[in-house]
Amino acid sequence: MSLSVLRIGPACTIQDQGRHGYLDQGLSRSGAADLLALHEGAALLRQSPKLAALEMAGMGGEFEATHPIQIALTGAPMQASIDGAAISWNASYHLETGQRVIVGAATRGTYGYLHLGGGIEVQEFLGSRSTHLTAKIGRALQAGDSLSAGAASQQAGQKLRAEDRFSGGSLRVVASFQTELFDRQTLDRFLRTTFTRGPRANRMGMQLESDGEGFAAKGQLNILSEVITPGDIQMTGTGNPFILLPECQTTGGYPRIATVLPCDLPRAVQTPAGVQLQFRLVEMDEAISLQAAFQKELANLPSKVEPLIRDPHDIADLLSYQLVSGMISATD
Repeated sequence: MSLSVLRIGPACTIQDQGRHGYLDQGLSRSGAADLLALHEGAALLRQSPKLAALEMAGMGGEFEATHPIQIALTGAPMQASIDGAAISWNASYHLETGQRVIVGAATRGTYGYLHLGGGIEVQEFLGSRSTHLTAKIGRALQAGDSLSAGAASQQAGQKLRAEDRFSGGSLRVVASFQTELFDRQTLDRFLRTTFTRGPRANRMGMQLESDGEGFAAKGQLNILSEVITPGDIQMTGTGNPFILLPECQTTGGYPRIATVLPCDLPRAVQTPAGVQLQFRLVEMDEAISLQAAFQKELANLPSKVEPLIRDPHDIADLLSYQLVSGMISATD
């Protein structure tokens, strides 16, 4: 089973949950920018969230089914249709051979995901199928490529009410290794500031902008390089913050004022340019509880899936369905 790629937007890559255990060798995790979207797609197709999907950065493409196949769409809502008929987001569908799916621009958020029943099958490298563009592992999809699917159940025709994480808002953070290098006045000002996501963003990091002076740490020119993880909020030399994302560097010497909780990273990465973000500092005990609750929510996603009810006006071949079966009598 597979989808043929007829047209594709820039920076569309195959991603799973990423590679773990290679920071000491200079290789960051990579993986889906919005891990929640992977779990949502898995719930819609009744399959493992460890399977790979297609991550679409701002724009999708056009795909044709070469065999009967199930698909699901999650993450940032994008304009989408099957054979010209508009379809819902956060839902799963069955495609027959020759049917075409078109995924257009994001209407909210940044990263949308196309899932195949059985996951996208590409060769694993260091235990993951994730593309890592900065490490030159894999490449962005091109027209003419084919997305092959693994063995799958026949689950389709489902929908999921997804959490709205595409409009910015509050991100919870914990202290990092270098938070104490920032004096209390600077830290308090950082937590009071309303930022907007800047125009500079990719899978390595996203820029934040604000009015006023930057956020400098004491003795920041003497900071030694230390380990870096996704979610760290790193200051540039001018004191402008960047939230580091899945393809970030593994070490760095710029000061980090705090770290976004993993459960809030989907909201961070899905915030569009120009939209506001704020930060709330929490203690480690609260952070652990919040992350545990998030993991529980991920495990409960399959129980929240509902049947996708289509409007009969949107079914072009309605008369081909057997709408009535058995015998009907007005008197018996």
